[in-house]
Amino acid sequence: MAIGRPVSLTNNVASKTISVTATANQTLFTVTGGYRINQLAVFRNGVRLADGSDFTARDGATVTLLSAAALSDTLEFQIFDDFRVADAINAFDASQTINGDLTVTGTLNGVGGVNIGIQSAGQNVTTGVVTALNFIGAGNTFVYNTVAKTVDISIAGGGGGGLGTAIKYSDGATDSPFSYIDREAIVNENMLLDTSIAGTSESIIVSVVPNINISSGVAVTVGTGKTMVIDVLQIGDL
Repeated sequence: MAIGRPVSLTNNVASKTISVTATANQTLFTVTGGYRINQLAVFRNGVRLADGSDFTARDGATVTLLSAAALSDTLEFQIFDDFRVADAINAFDASQTINGDLTVTGTLNGVGGVNIGIQSAGQNVTTGVVTALNFIGAGNTFVYNTVAKTVDISIAGGGGGGLGTAIKYSDGATDSPFSYIDREAIVNENMLLDTSIAGTSESIIVSVVPNINISSGVAVTVGTGKTMVIDVLQIGDL
């Protein structure tokens, strides 16, 4: 037990110093970033000035010298502030909120999962904390869109056993066992079907669409080691 004045804990005090050069007969100085009233020390050419006798500082933004400064005098403003745990991230608090942007240099690991927005066909499908995105089946891919800041997911196949475009039930979301294949498709831009986009080794490039029309002025080139088969299901005569 303390004897005499009760013991109390104080905040951790920190300070910063701002230095300016005076003009002739200058009395009013603006302190960059402001200060806490009665938490400011003022020095003139290294000599500490007395509050009320040599200067006044009452608005938290400016300091007024009671005796004008000479040309090139150096004024230093030592600003005292404190650091509070409430202003920092506390590793022992269960939930915390940060207002504004948080920049992390290095890797940010979310233990237990991360709350992110997930949408399917424009509809929010997030149901809680997400621990992983799991892609199932060959041909399923995702690409990060640097402009929209989204992850674009491509799902291969679908209803009807993975052939053609899935036909939905009346709810517009659930795949039925049926799908459809258009009788023709149009290629509107040049394509080079080589190892950069069509497999790194010899492969067969196929289309289930019976008729592929190439627009005027457009070239489709089949690369070395590639074989193209149109109407691979041979349904064009059905």
